[in-house]
Amino acid sequence: MKIESIHHIALLTSTELYEASKVFYTEVLGFTIIAETFRKERNSYKLDLALNGVYQIELFSFPDFKERASFPESKGLRHLAFGVKDVASSRQWLLDKAVRTEELRIDALTGKEFVFFYDPNGQPLELYQL
Repeated sequence: MKIESIHHIALLTSTELYEASKVFYTEVLGFTIIAETFRKERNSYKLDLALNGVYQIELFSFPDFKERASFPESKGLRHLAFGVKDVASSRQWLLDKAVRTEELRIDALTGKEFVFFYDPNGQPLELYQL
């Protein structure tokens, strides 16, 4: 087996926060919609999102959404990081859009800037200097 790439990342949202999450990932973060499907048998949406036509996020809504067991150190996906050229100006963009962010930090191993921020569900996301 030879893995060629990461195909997609699946994120879950509550039914109540689906529309806010859709706006966040498309209008704030700039993902484009590939497809949106309502799955009647599950009473949930599946939103396929692309970034620069390459990476894909699947955003699922579920009426029986479960909260993370602990924050942020629960088992499983800790956070999703996006590469940007200017972390400080990107953080300011998020702040201007009323997105909750943490303070800028410096990676002790690489010397590069990064910052954590949160989607409408509280999912930790990161901007990391390219």
